[in-house]
Formats: sequence, structure tokens, C-alpha cells
Amino acid sequence: MAADVAIHDALVLTVDDRNRLYERGTVLVDDGTITEVRRSRDDDPDVAADRVIDGDGKLVMPGLVNAHTHLELTPLIGAFSDLGLPEMMGSMTALFGRLGEGEFDYLLEAGYELAALNFALGGVTTVNSMDVRPAAGAATFGEAGLRGCFGPAITDLFWDVPVDEQFDRARRFVDEYHDTYDGRIRATICPHDDWSCTRELWERTAALAAEYPDLLVHTHLLELDESNVMARANGGTDSIGLLDDVGLLDDRLVAAHFRVADEEDVERTAAAGASVAHCPSVFAYWNPDAEMQWTPVPELRAADVDVGLGIDDHYWHDSYSLFGEARQARLAANVKRTAGQYHSMDLVRMLTIEGARALGLGDEIGSIEPGKRADLIVIDVDKPKFTPLTNVPAHVVNNAAPADVSTVIVDGDVVVRDGTVETMDADAVRQRVELAVDRFADETDWELDVGGGEPPGTAETVRDLPKRGPARLLSRLAVQSVRDSVPF
Repeated sequence: MAADVAIHDALVLTVDDRNRLYERGTVLVDDGTITEVRRSRDDDPDVAADRVIDGDGKLVMPGLVNAHTHLELTPLIGAFSDLGLPEMMGSMTALFGRLGEGEFDYLLEAGYELAALNFALGGVTTVNSMDVRPAAGAATFGEAGLRGCFGPAITDLFWDVPVDEQFDRARRFVDEYHDTYDGRIRATICPHDDWSCTRELWERTAALAAEYPDLLVHTHLLELDESNVMARANGGTDSIGLLDDVGLLDDRLVAAHFRVADEEDVERTAAAGASVAHCPSVFAYWNPDAEMQWTPVPELRAADVDVGLGIDDHYWHDSYSLFGEARQARLAANVKRTAGQYHSMDLVRMLTIEGARALGLGDEIGSIEPGKRADLIVIDVDKPKFTPLTNVPAHVVNNAAPADVSTVIVDGDVVVRDGTVETMDADAVRQRVELAVDRFADETDWELDVGGGEPPGTAETVRDLPKRGPARLLSRLAVQSVRDSVPF
């Protein structure tokens, strides 16, 4: 049988319903679709295919799914690493306010290129990104041959961009980018979170979602202790109840973090068919509370909620590694609870098929099965670090790194070959990023050099903070906190 791509004599980790692992397997791809997955035959090296990959010493698995991320400020990786939490949040809030007003587009465009380049090299074939101005991201990832869900963040209590303008932007984005680049790029509706949106905004979001019934609704949910407080200020019983009230608690909902969820939240989320994106590194790095509750991922998965893994703001914790999120998920859960919270294969599934299902793509990608689109990565396991090659799933989630990825295939097309991205000019991307960061530093007085990063002084940061939105947010939280503390 003729094929476009044939990979033979490889370890093949299918992540199908049976988690089958072929010690010597062959995968055939034709017209972007996986046509065969089977044990290798002696004549497979001579199969008729446009591209034949010798899998000896290689592991083939589904492409990684980054189920929740933010990409546009990628060039600022390293800029926040050594700041305190209040300083980091103040600097970021000031930046987002200016992004919302259309500043720094040159930095955003360079950021999307750098993100696409590094995620491709690290085996991330699909991203789900919420940003302020995501048009450049959709185009960049589409042209790079990657798969992605993108949407502009909407909030009325986080920055001061008029709400009508935000919804107009969202509609224009959907109309221009949804289901483009051969279906690899899809639009999402992105109310920012449950602590910086009023009930009125949630209701308008529900109306927008009704206009586009095939789009995901992507938000930060139950991320902070203030989440339920703001929901009550908005007339809901709690965050889940508020979304249920307005008609957004359903199988289109992708909820990032879910950190302060309780047993009832898990049950209601499972009943609605909603999904969760777990991002362990960002909270392990920027822990806001010594008694911080950890996302109840084992309980969510036991309730049949699809849970994917996300890197979130990778420029906050200096890592493009989605493999690293799997390891961090295990370590953090084991420290917070006890050892043995995950089996290695559970984490592999969260990196791939569960992330795909969370994004409504589980019928298309996330496992290596005939009939699915060919989003595959090839990992070089012929290295001392993988010796002896026992317990392959554990090697993937505990030991593998982006540098181990040698080949990346998306929709049947080779995006990375022998560790080189074929769809982007890596040197040109790096040059544009360097120029963008230099310009940003000149325009903002940020200090960014090989020794670290330092934002402008406190006075400059306060000057640049949005005024109207955050003031209303803090006022609502304060009033509701007083109400919650008064017994009735």
C-alpha cells in the first residue's frame, strides 16, 4: 500500500483505549490520515512512501497538546523570573493594559513566532491560547503547519478597553480565523476568568457563544480564592453556579486551573461534560499561599472529566517543556498528598488524548489509530539517558525533554525533521525577537540583559496600571467579602 509517510521498526506508543505499545511497530500515513498501525514486517523499509523514517532507536507517540497557554509575550521569557509575586503581577497588569490598547504589536508578533518555533521543536503540535490580540498567533501557527485554538481575552474588570470594542474584536476574529489553514486553526470564545468579569459580561459571552455553537468557551475558572467571592458578588451561588445560570456550563467549556474546586464542583463539572486544563508549573513557581490547595486532578479524572496539561504563561517560569508539566503534575500532587497520585500512563494520556478531548478534538487527534489525523512526534531514545529502555511511559513523563524530539508531523506534513523546523526560518525568527526585545526595553525602561530582568520603578508601573476596571474589581471583592463575613 502506498503512503505519504511510513515509520517502521519503532517503539509505537499508541495511547489508544488499550494503551497499546508496539516494541517494533509501523505507522503509515496517507493524505494526512493514519491508515495503518501494526507490528513491523521485514519488508517495511522498502514500503512505497514519499518519506520513509527508520524508527530504530526511536519512539513514536501522538503530538503533545498544550491545553492552556498564553503566547504573545514569549520574548519576555526570563524577565519575571526573580521578581516577587506582587511586583510580577503589577508589571503584568500594566503590560496587559497597554496591549489591550494596541501597543507593542511588534513584540507580540515576534512572540508568536518564537513560541511556534520552540513548541514545534519540543513536540507540541496543538496549543489552546488565550491572548489579548491573537490574530498574529493564529496566522503564525497556521503558516508554521501547527494546530491551534485561539481567542481574544474578554474582561470588564481587568483592563479599561470598552466592552463593546472587545466583543467586536472577538466576532471579527472568529469570522476571519475559525476553521482556517485546512481546519488546523480554530477560534474560541475567551471570557478571561471568574474574578474579573461581571455578570453582565458573562451574559454577553453566553449570547456570543449561542451565535457560534461550534466554538469552545475557554476561561480561567476557580483559579483563586476570590473566584467564588466574585461569583457571589455577581449574584451566583458560586463560580460553577454562575456559569450554569448564564448557560455556559456545558461540554464546550474548557476551564483552566480549577485549583480551588471542591467535591461538588467536580460533580457538577462532570455532569455538564466540561473539561479542565491543569497547569502545575505556574503555581509551583508562583505559589500565592503556603496552604495552597492543589487542583483535584485525580478526583476529576475519576469522575470522567477530561483533564489536559497546559504550560500557561511559559515566560513566567521559563520553560517550553510540556513533558516537564507532566513531571511537575506528579511531583506537586505527591508532595501535597502522598506518593502514587498518578500512574505514568495517566500522565501520558493527559499530555495527548485527554488534552485533545478537552479541546473537542479527541475524534481527530491525540492517539495513533487508523482514521485519525496524523499528528505524531518521534523521540530519539537511543541515548544513555533512556538506558535501559524499561517502562516507556515513565521515561516519557519523567525523563524526556524537548531536545529529545527529532521529528514532528502535523496533519501528515513533516514540520520538524532531524531536529530542524522545516516550516520556519529559525535564524530569522531569533533575529526579529532580539530586535523586538531591544525596542521594547528602549520604549519602556525595562532592564533586560544577560544578568536578568527588572521592570521600571514603582511609580512608572502604577502610572501604567489600568484604573477603572481594577478599581471596580477590588470594590466588588471588598463589598462581597464583608457580606460573606456577616452571619445571617
